[in-house]
Amino acid sequence: MIPKGLYFLSLKNIVKSYGMSPVLNRLNANIDKGELVTFIGPSGCGKSTLLRCIAGFTKVDSGEIILDGEIINEKPPHKRETGMVFQNYALFPHLSVANNIGFGLKVRKYPKNEIKKKVEELLDLTQLSGLGSRRIDQLSGGQQQRVALARALSLDPKILLLDEPLSNLDANLRVTMRTEIKRIQKQLELTVIFVTHDQEEAMSISDRVMVIFEGEVVQEGSPIDIYDKPASEFIAGFVGYVNFIEGKIQAIDSQHDLIYVETIMGLFEVYESAKDLVIGDVVKLVVRPEKIVIHPPDATTRNNLFIGQIINSLYTGHLVKYIVKAGGRNFFIEQYNPKKEGIFAVGQKIAIEVSKELHILKERNKSKSLD
Repeated sequence: MIPKGLYFLSLKNIVKSYGMSPVLNRLNANIDKGELVTFIGPSGCGKSTLLRCIAGFTKVDSGEIILDGEIINEKPPHKRETGMVFQNYALFPHLSVANNIGFGLKVRKYPKNEIKKKVEELLDLTQLSGLGSRRIDQLSGGQQQRVALARALSLDPKILLLDEPLSNLDANLRVTMRTEIKRIQKQLELTVIFVTHDQEEAMSISDRVMVIFEGEVVQEGSPIDIYDKPASEFIAGFVGYVNFIEGKIQAIDSQHDLIYVETIMGLFEVYESAKDLVIGDVVKLVVRPEKIVIHPPDATTRNNLFIGQIINSLYTGHLVKYIVKAGGRNFFIEQYNPKKEGIFAVGQKIAIEVSKELHILKERNKSKSLD
């Protein structure tokens, strides 16, 4: 049992390089028991390497991996009490579904009756009941993914590691399997680490998200925190579509958490705690597409309102995605409920109203002048 006050899994100053190329750069992370944490980041950032280091398939150069109060760096994979689902599932095509699931139990010489009982439990848990005798090539992609998940769970791992397990599935099936993974995680009270480059996947499935860039965790928090309050321009752009508006702090109303930002499009009112912001700071407003509402061009002039022209639109049923040119740049806007709100035509001039509930990024090492 882990001592009180410590984390179930701690990664301390993890370093891993291939030749002269560093992949993990003194990475630190802590995970509580029963959490589903997603590591997200661009290709090559080190997230899959980190998962393999935890599982024991890749040896770290330095640092400590501490699971349930024990340093496991020198333990081989089969003694780490981790279960891993690979991107390609790594199932045995010559074995049946049941034999794939029970393979680890057989290798460890569990009694046949125990193996059969455990396999049946896992078939039921993963909604594969009745398919135990089928060959792997007789299953759909989603069913194969469930088999891989059941096999990883067969030895009751302390922690389940998922390396982009949904990347080979079509869009609708990915959504279904996210729900299934979350159901199983909650039902078994599992500690799960999920690795993906898909921001929507990370946001929908996680208790916490850790963003990795160049081998380090650059921000961690709830999906809402990561999306609404990104710590940098890179993170803001990585976890969803975003529009940036440059400006300079003109005034701060600390009593009402209201900040006035001067931009080339006019004055913006933003509900945000001042934190380390002061009057004169050069900043960027983080404007998500859903934070913008489109009006006819004769809308009443007020703060957070400017005129633009639609240059492209994409109707998707429940929303219309627009590209609007304003102030010499393009804005991405998502207008929901188009049947009620109306659909604006390409070339049409419109008024753009931006929500006051925005996030402000302070521009580092910039002069306090607004071009």
